[in-house]
Amino acid sequence: MGPSGATSAPDPDWEPNIVGFACNWCTYAGADLAGLSRMQYPPNVKLIRVPCSGRANPQFVLRAFQKGADGVLVAGCHPGDCHYATGNYFTRRRFLLFQRLLEFSGIDPRRFQARWISGAEAPKFRDVVTQMAEEVKALGPNRKLREEL
Repeated sequence: MGPSGATSAPDPDWEPNIVGFACNWCTYAGADLAGLSRMQYPPNVKLIRVPCSGRANPQFVLRAFQKGADGVLVAGCHPGDCHYATGNYFTRRRFLLFQRLLEFSGIDPRRFQARWISGAEAPKFRDVVTQMAEEVKALGPNRKLREEL
């Protein structure tokens, strides 16, 4: 088993499952704008709207990996623009530590990312999810923490 948690070479047709926790006020609005602008981004990114990126509990991330996610994205407002004043500061601090914990557990840290995307940054949303999908696809399927189905 490699350091990324992959057990063998992935099927060339394989597409990763990516779960995204998106702040209602910024990133979700940016994703909505990307859709309204007919921007193409990977369809294998499933967004879950949360009130604030600070409300994306690390247990949600672990649960996503247990349920078959190959990558997890937590995205919210830019620091200083949070509608709840400090939510994204908590997110930044919490997930920097959480990324180290995942690495300690044998999960490649590239499988988990936290990004800041405002409601007006539809091209940035498209670029971030496309880049993450490509990186996770290169890592192969995640087998760590996964519950037996």
